[in-house]
Amino acid sequence: TKTMKVILLERIAKLGAIGDEVTVKDGFARNYLLPTGRALRSNDANRARFEAEREHIEARNAERKSAASEVAEGLDGKDFVVVRSAGETGQLYGSVSTRDIADFLTEEGFRVGRNQVDLKQPIKTIGMHEVDIVLHPEVETRITLNVARSADEAERQAAGEDLSSAEAIYGANEDAFESLADFDEDGAPIDSDAFEEGAAPEAAPAEEEEQATA
Repeated sequence: TKTMKVILLERIAKLGAIGDEVTVKDGFARNYLLPTGRALRSNDANRARFEAEREHIEARNAERKSAASEVAEGLDGKDFVVVRSAGETGQLYGSVSTRDIADFLTEEGFRVGRNQVDLKQPIKTIGMHEVDIVLHPEVETRITLNVARSADEAERQAAGEDLSSAEAIYGANEDAFESLADFDEDGAPIDSDAFEEGAAPEAAPAEEEEQATA
């Protein structure tokens, strides 16, 4: 694998701090570090350029860190309700992506970019989802997204109720049904008259005939 030595212009997790010269994969440098202004190719000219601008680079980084810290204070530990359409089992019709989260937080008054939302994979179910927000290489915070089908469900979910459970699907009224056996595979109620006390299952007579002829 080809590698490249670069000078970091900001702190990069697991790599180093501002001014550090590190060796990275060639593709990582060309596709990310260099074009986004996070590093310079390591050579005498760039080393001299960095030393000349070091004070300015560090001051700019301090400003960004301070601004990020302010946003982080407002976000840290907050719960946000996101209403989405979902099926009975809690599976979303679609998903909640990093862009969705960034747009939502921006609408709520927090300047958060899509690339600052550390979401391993899109959210595809209702529930309480913890999401890390990396506002600056040295400033991270965590929020909770309460993804529900309605504001009412979000309240119940925040109180600890599992809305993807069978009880949530069919309701919590114990008088309405004795068990999930009262429902067929599609969730439709089975005719209770068929199970009246003393009523024999339809298949029983046929079984008795088979036993008689055996």
